[in-house]
Amino acid sequence: MKEIKVALIQHKYQGDRKINLEYINKKIKEACKSGAKLVVLPELHMSEYFCQSEDVKYFDLADYYEDDIKYFSNLAKECEIVLVTSLFEKAMEGVYFNTAIVFEKDGNIAGKYRKMHIPDDPGFYEKFYFTPGNLGFEPINTSIGKLGILICWDQWFPEAARMMALKGAQILIYPTAIGWFDEDSSEEKELQLNSWIDIQKSHAIANSVFVLSCNRVGFEKDPSGVLEGTRFWGNSFICDPRGKIQAKTNTDEEILLSRLDTSKIQDTRRIWPFFRDRRVDFYKDLNKVCDE
Repeated sequence: MKEIKVALIQHKYQGDRKINLEYINKKIKEACKSGAKLVVLPELHMSEYFCQSEDVKYFDLADYYEDDIKYFSNLAKECEIVLVTSLFEKAMEGVYFNTAIVFEKDGNIAGKYRKMHIPDDPGFYEKFYFTPGNLGFEPINTSIGKLGILICWDQWFPEAARMMALKGAQILIYPTAIGWFDEDSSEEKELQLNSWIDIQKSHAIANSVFVLSCNRVGFEKDPSGVLEGTRFWGNSFICDPRGKIQAKTNTDEEILLSRLDTSKIQDTRRIWPFFRDRRVDFYKDLNKVCDE
């Protein structure tokens, strides 16, 4: 498809699983009525962002994994959309993944991606919950094109974006849960947000692909009491292969809509032939963990 209408559903956790699911259902259907053929949800959209603290009780949230797959499969089929979800996957006892499932418009699973880069920072203790992904960087074929799904912390790594693009991804999609602490200075907040936007725009430019970044919003209290909590900053955006932002939100709940003209990928690569001029014969040091 040359032109695709896409929707990013930027939202907060509604405080209750059932209410949250009803909210997501409503917003997906609103996006479909607006003509969206691809709909993207934020990272771990089915629950609070439980990684603010380390507590084994939150592993129980992964018990909903199979039910969520059935639910979103039916919803994708009903709305006839390609749907990108972000779910907590229990692979076996003691092994859990932060997993994006992509549903085709007929409800079938087009593919899945398990988050590869796992952070471990104050308020973002994901290494306690998630095993690093084991599926690699493989684009997912869908009826609207090849999608390179990456998740949140993955968005800071140019290698991940490049590998997806080299394998044919036309659109890089980042379900995200990122925010700041209220006690941070306004200067620090602005720096963090601008860095987050700029690194993702650079992936679009360096690889001549579209980038869709869908973040959550709202303040979530740290249940452990160690920190006050995280205020997810939203600012979801869509940018084209030259890094131009086509659409962007602020910090409110919103359905972000835009049209992607995929012919821009070819047009951009013809004038900016970055792939042609790569010197892969001199990149072997990229495999080094550190300076030896």
